[in-house]
Amino acid sequence: MDASLEPLKARRIYLLLRERIASGEISPGTRLSSEPALALQHGVSRVTIRRALDSLATDGLIDRRVGAGTFVREPEAPRPIVADFSNMLTHLVEMGRRTGVRLLAFSYVQPPEAVAQALALDPGERTQRSVRVRLIDGQPFSYLTTHVPERIGLTYSEADLATVPLLTLLERSGALVERASQAISATLAGPDVAEALGLEIGSPLLSLTRVVLGPDGSGVEHLHALYRPDRYSFQMELHRAGEAGERRWSPVPAQAG
Repeated sequence: MDASLEPLKARRIYLLLRERIASGEISPGTRLSSEPALALQHGVSRVTIRRALDSLATDGLIDRRVGAGTFVREPEAPRPIVADFSNMLTHLVEMGRRTGVRLLAFSYVQPPEAVAQALALDPGERTQRSVRVRLIDGQPFSYLTTHVPERIGLTYSEADLATVPLLTLLERSGALVERASQAISATLAGPDVAEALGLEIGSPLLSLTRVVLGPDGSGVEHLHALYRPDRYSFQMELHRAGEAGERRWSPVPAQAG
């Protein structure tokens, strides 16, 4: 047997069992089959099964009790945050109040060309760049890289950003925030992001890029956010609108207040 394939097989078994646990197919409290039985079931060695179970134990998904067996643990992860698409800017402020933040980087830089264009910066204009990890119940769920035009970024300090929601700081600076455009996709965690979010390299992530604009169309903030999908999701309420024959799904307007 090619030993170089064992880690790949262990990864496959780990992902399979993790999915079955996450979906509820294997419920909390269930005793898993023994290592020899799992090895026979999946056509792999006991070493491969042991590696997969080690990873599940590291994730806090199973308990390995000497003399008793391996059991699926009750979930301890915080309830995922659900973002309301129809009232996004208000949601951002509320989320900032409900969650904690760990500031990883704070500096003034020449931004990437794509960021400069999105913010409609003047040639050579710098941005205040920050990297933050946001947490709920002490557990990381998002990795945020933000660029703010330097003239706005100078109105708050590194200490401010570590304790106050960025949107609050932007509005406190006098910058008017009126609208935002955003795009959502999926990506995989690189080494730095994986370490910050407590994931394995290559884990799937939700990726969001948001550009916040003022009334005159000038850029106020460029955000690239990476989210753990098990701790963050997006939600939008829809209703049917339009005349007969041209009806379509449209967002439900956010409630005032």
